[in-house]
Amino acid sequence: MSVTSRYRAAWESFWSDAPEGQGGVFWDAEPALTAGIHLALLEPHLVAAGLPFIDLGCGNGTQTRFIADRYPRVLGVDLSAAALDHARQEDPAGQADFRQLDVAERSVAEQLHAELGDVNVYMRGVLHQCDADDRQPLLDGIARLVGERGRAFVVELSESAKPVLLGLAQGPAGPPPKLAPVFAHGLAPAEVVDDAVLGYIEAAGLTVLAEGELPLNTTEFAPDGTRIELPSWWRVLGGAE
Repeated sequence: MSVTSRYRAAWESFWSDAPEGQGGVFWDAEPALTAGIHLALLEPHLVAAGLPFIDLGCGNGTQTRFIADRYPRVLGVDLSAAALDHARQEDPAGQADFRQLDVAERSVAEQLHAELGDVNVYMRGVLHQCDADDRQPLLDGIARLVGERGRAFVVELSESAKPVLLGLAQGPAGPPPKLAPVFAHGLAPAEVVDDAVLGYIEAAGLTVLAEGELPLNTTEFAPDGTRIELPSWWRVLGGAE
């Protein structure tokens, strides 16, 4: 199956209205606070560092470009054509390749694996935004992509982030400027239940190699000047042993 049309339309609308440039959207924090930390957690588990790298749900490509500075072949994948327009504009040197693909569609994941072989996958903040029916197919797609030698680094908001986000949205001054569009475009962050995730992983035939918790850094700041951080978890996944 492929992702729902509602989910696809919501993201297309969001990215069509998003401002140009790094840091313009709520979660687009600088890579030193995001992918840089995540790659350091992933790299000890890589068995074939020369494999192609896929940034799954790459958005405007901020993290993709960071990964492309460190690995020889990097592909940014997103459902949204508007997101990929942003990504290509921000990557004039062509460090990474960008494609509009739905990896939750079995044939797409199989074709991409046939082209690239086993890959390493980076996915930040995608699963918790998915409609419920799309989550298992997405993990199944990741399993097909990593194959036997690849690894996946998945980081997502914890369910405990939801009351934090709702508190920000319902504050006296209204939601922070970069958070408001998330709700305005019909996106519903932090909807995945923590206990369900291991079931998706197991059903996909993936193995948890490492896991932990980290705050997810955003580009918004509280009135006292501190950066808004959201509870999140991370896991390194490999093929079933």
